[in-house]
Amino acid sequence: MGPEDIEVVAKRMAQQMKHYLITTYGKTSEEATDGELYRALSLVIREEIMINWTATMHTVQRKKARRLYYFSLEWLPGRLTLNNLQNISDVELVKKVLGYLKRDFMHVMRSEPEPGLGNGGLGRLAACYLDSLATHHYPAMGYGLRYQYGIFEQEVWSGVQIERPDTWLLGDYPWEMRRDSIASIVNFAGRTVEKQNKKGEPVYFLADSEEVRALAYDIPIVGYGYKQPFSAMTLRLWTTKESPRNFELARFNAGDLYDATRNTAVTDVLYPNDKYSLGLTMRIKQEYLLVCSSLQDIFSHYDRIYDTIDAFPDIIRIQINDTHPALTIAELMRILIAEKNLSWQEAWAITKTCCSYTNHTVLKESLEEWDAHLLRELLPRQHLIIEKINAEFCNRVRAKFPEDEEKIRRMSIIHNDRVKMAHLAIVGSHKVNGVAKLHSEILQKNIFPDFHEFFPDVFTNVTNGVTPRRWLMGVNPLLSKMITELIGDKWIVDFEEIARIKEHAGKKDVQERFLQIKLQNKKCLLDVLAESKKAHYGSMVDVEKELFMEGDALFDVQIKRIHEYKRQLMNALQKIMIYHRIRKNPDSVRIKRKVIIAGKAAPGYDMAKNIIRLFYCIGRKINTDPVVGQKLKVIFVENYNVSKASLIIPASDLSEQISTAGMEASGTGNMKLAINGALTIGTEDGANIEMREAIGDEFWPFRCGATTAELAELRQSGKYKPYAIIQSHPDIAEALESLRSGEFAENDIERKIMQSIYDNLLMGSNPDYFFVLQDLFSYNDVQNRVETYYQDLHKWAEIALHNIGGMGSFSSDVSIKNYAKNIWNLEPIPVDHDELERVRREFLESDRCFIA
Repeated sequence: MGPEDIEVVAKRMAQQMKHYLITTYGKTSEEATDGELYRALSLVIREEIMINWTATMHTVQRKKARRLYYFSLEWLPGRLTLNNLQNISDVELVKKVLGYLKRDFMHVMRSEPEPGLGNGGLGRLAACYLDSLATHHYPAMGYGLRYQYGIFEQEVWSGVQIERPDTWLLGDYPWEMRRDSIASIVNFAGRTVEKQNKKGEPVYFLADSEEVRALAYDIPIVGYGYKQPFSAMTLRLWTTKESPRNFELARFNAGDLYDATRNTAVTDVLYPNDKYSLGLTMRIKQEYLLVCSSLQDIFSHYDRIYDTIDAFPDIIRIQINDTHPALTIAELMRILIAEKNLSWQEAWAITKTCCSYTNHTVLKESLEEWDAHLLRELLPRQHLIIEKINAEFCNRVRAKFPEDEEKIRRMSIIHNDRVKMAHLAIVGSHKVNGVAKLHSEILQKNIFPDFHEFFPDVFTNVTNGVTPRRWLMGVNPLLSKMITELIGDKWIVDFEEIARIKEHAGKKDVQERFLQIKLQNKKCLLDVLAESKKAHYGSMVDVEKELFMEGDALFDVQIKRIHEYKRQLMNALQKIMIYHRIRKNPDSVRIKRKVIIAGKAAPGYDMAKNIIRLFYCIGRKINTDPVVGQKLKVIFVENYNVSKASLIIPASDLSEQISTAGMEASGTGNMKLAINGALTIGTEDGANIEMREAIGDEFWPFRCGATTAELAELRQSGKYKPYAIIQSHPDIAEALESLRSGEFAENDIERKIMQSIYDNLLMGSNPDYFFVLQDLFSYNDVQNRVETYYQDLHKWAEIALHNIGGMGSFSSDVSIKNYAKNIWNLEPIPVDHDELERVRREFLESDRCFIA
């Protein structure tokens, strides 16, 4: 498109936006808010996207090809408008459009709410995978839940995390389409009635059950259009909020307010607090609602094309993303036997063929187990099926290991009245994958060794990846432009091309340009944080005390959910050690350092909330200290989400990846930071190991901490004595003493919190479970090395560029191609050009709002 054509199209789009502003809001462009402009803009560009979306769906349907259905309780797509503009190559065009309307492009983009559909890495990974599936034209569809209030919106007042509803749906959300014709009925509780199917096998139906109606909303996921028309996939979300029949008016009128709204509330909040029975019930309801509604929808698609079930195992693939959708196994069996009249063995063969399971954790707390009595009460049919699956599986294990009842007990899906959802997912899937080489090894050797012995060909690895389109091209346009000028633009869809940037890493002019880009990104971050704080807190906060330090400081960043195994506590203790060093001798610290922490603590996780409080107390003292504040700042960025990450990551110099070795499955924040030129200070955990191997030890100077094997030996031998650490390291002892003495506390509550952290590290029968003190000396020593390296900024830039160049295999495109080849056996289906033109022609013929 030439410059004159761009002008014509831009003016036409501006007219279309004015049209929508008047017809939707009754406002002219001068009167409209930034939020109203963003919605009008989204409606304009949605027209082009809907054409390709429709053509993509028609192409896949006509090909009758194998299709993937990705089940995930979490999705974190982030703001979609800018991402969609980028993927259809309209960013510069829209900047010109908003220029005509005298509006700031980024202000309009930032007025978009962020969909509250996830919590952290699990949801963001799923979103990256849909982006890659769409970009590379794989026939796929995502399923999730449309949470009315997200997980929660985090505010931090005086160090206390306050959870408020995430009201992302308060206004119209233009990227979702309500599908009134697509709904499902989900049954809970009731009593089972046994009958026989056409094969003469017992099947169970429900009587006196509780019916919940789930309604579908669709969001188009737009792939990047690289030298061919872009594809668009569907993310379908289920809600119980929009179905009037879920509200029981008779109960409400009788004064039973809770029971009247219990079914409309199923999709209100992600991860209800499972400390309480109500939260446990709601979690099971959410997981089954996702599974049941999505499987009904899959069969609806299938039955429109095929008259028999014969083709189902050939064209359907279902990916179970973590244990939350593990009930897929039981529900698919129920449908095949009760509704499709298959025998048990026929249904089991189809289920095993169609389903695969990704494990994302080694933490026992995250390997879901449900109380068998509660599951039987809520899902009586599925519980009966799980019992039969378990009985048959245990018989198979017993036949192979007749003398080993202990092995059977360990492998049983149901044990001690607990239903182990990971076991169900493993037994019912044809492939089970971990998400990093170390993680997959731990699964096979430590977490599920009996299953690996029994199913040696089932377990595999697919290392996680991130989409470079969102996490480099989207969040860091200045760096992306530099890379494209140096090596071309193929890296956008083939990230292994990024290796060519290493050829330029030693050039002084490239290093200088990289440093200037980093400086601009830092200033942008500080400006947005200052603007946000002033808008939110007004005169109640002294922004300057936190943010005044010049942008040439090292930006030391740890951004992830707050959890003990991620060891934000070790970071906090090391910053206390720096504080003490500066107090004793300001010249002993050779660089300025701005520490940025962000992440949410689960509502019921007291220790995580205490760690947030500790950072607040440390920052309060450091930031106001006239001496220390010249060298060190500590800030906590509240309500961390995709949008905050998009600002912090491009500005980061040092990426904190310091989880206890063996406990982080993979991580993706480590990848996002590395491809934006942050150097990693990290343990040998998760994908850190593979990143180090890919980048090379020469350019990975900040490795720290004990290995998984070393920590396992310490734990098993019982030799780990945290007190011995502080006795041999006075600086660590001084940091711990500052907790016990309340050096950073200003009231009794803060003193009690710091004492509890101290006790957690040193007291009790199993102190310092996450080996914070064990690794603190190594971590602090490597942080001193960071200071040395950062004094030579050009050398730092050279290493950073080599880090970027080594990250080619950590793209979600690579991950998806591995899934497609090794697990799904899925082939790309680009959008058919003739179908695209047919849909476009039909649109233009009926476009009454077309602005000539």
